[in-house]
Amino acid sequence: MTKRNADTAGDGNRPVFAAELFPHRSLSRKGFRVMLALAGIFCLFYSILFVTRGAWPIGIFFGADFFLLYGAFWLNYRSGRVREEVTVSRTNVSIRKFSPTGRMVEHDFNPFWTRFLVRRHSEIGVVSMHVRDRNHDTDVGSFLNPEDRESFAKAFKRALASVTQRI
Repeated sequence: MTKRNADTAGDGNRPVFAAELFPHRSLSRKGFRVMLALAGIFCLFYSILFVTRGAWPIGIFFGADFFLLYGAFWLNYRSGRVREEVTVSRTNVSIRKFSPTGRMVEHDFNPFWTRFLVRRHSEIGVVSMHVRDRNHDTDVGSFLNPEDRESFAKAFKRALASVTQRI
């Protein structure tokens, strides 16, 4: 009997569900380099053209535009490094959130007290998802697109139900 309890305790920590969530970026790193090179060539060509014709302030604005474009994409890719790891086991629901700087915050929930709240809009679909228990709550997948939110919500709800149904 003690051997069976030890096996059950070890089995309770094994994940039933595990997902890694990260934001979608439609432009790859290679695509970004190509786009930046084309924008740089365009800005350089027209900067030189306007400077040689005596309109030097326009050349400065083309340079500023290029650096603003680069900065915007740098911030976009930096925010793309955010991710969340969600695991569900019989004894624990764990949500680990990683910021773009690498800082990690972990939220642990008892699966039997955990409630998964999904807010929907009739035209958009899933708008927000929250995991809540008696003491605290956290949002999940706020950076996902509506289709990914929908599929994650179905899978997570199914995993949470399967864990709490088997006693």
